[in-house]
Amino acid sequence: MSLLITLLYILFVISAIVLVVVILLQEGKGGGFGEALGTAGQQTFGVGASGIHKFTAATATVFLASALLIHVLNRVEGGSTVVDDLGLPGLDAPADSGAPAPAPTGGSTEGQ
Repeated sequence: MSLLITLLYILFVISAIVLVVVILLQEGKGGGFGEALGTAGQQTFGVGASGIHKFTAATATVFLASALLIHVLNRVEGGSTVVDDLGLPGLDAPADSGAPAPAPTGGSTEGQ
């Protein structure tokens, strides 16, 4: 299970990097990073660039699916949190003894 989660993290990071690069290469209203590549960038990602849009959607789908799978597998695999693994004293939740909490004693001067 740990190997699967590690592979999903690798896929997640790679898809994030590819997604950032692909989005920056697309031509927006102002030209974008594709203009920096010169005419080759404009020819590659020009007006009829439906392929780049499909690739972006596929990469975004892989990114989202890997993020969700990482979350689900981490929840299934471990019931403990990072704080539990530290083993520090005083971080445990207080035990519920069932006794009512004492009434607060304030410095109120009412009735004097």
